Amino acid sequence: MILGAVKFAAPIELRDLSSMNATRISVAAAMVLLTTGAGSAAEAPAGASSCTGCHAAASGSNAMRVLGGMPAPEIAAKMTAFKSGSAPATIMDRIAKGFTEEEVRAIATWYAAQKP
Repeated sequence: MILGAVKFAAPIELRDLSSMNATRISVAAAMVLLTTGAGSAAEAPAGASSCTGCHAAASGSNAMRVLGGMPAPEIAAKMTAFKSGSAPATIMDRIAKGFTEEEVRAIATWYAAQKP
């Protein structure tokens, strides 16, 4: 019986994980835009689609506040407060930490331009 050599994949470096996460976010954003018909007015910035799971277009009894039409400075300020831990949160503190200031501004500006 001949046993072949086992080949292991090269270890994944941290920069590769960052790239994979960016790819996943981009793919998720594309899927949301394609399935909701959004994106026809203006292209959503990377990461904006992650908000739609809880902040849907229509507010229901269990839904979080609708982001469309909210003033951009208000959205950005809330994200900054969540990120710093100065605003109480169940999950937004962890989500906010995943975005840079530039991404937060882009997302806030995009949601401010959307209809509520």
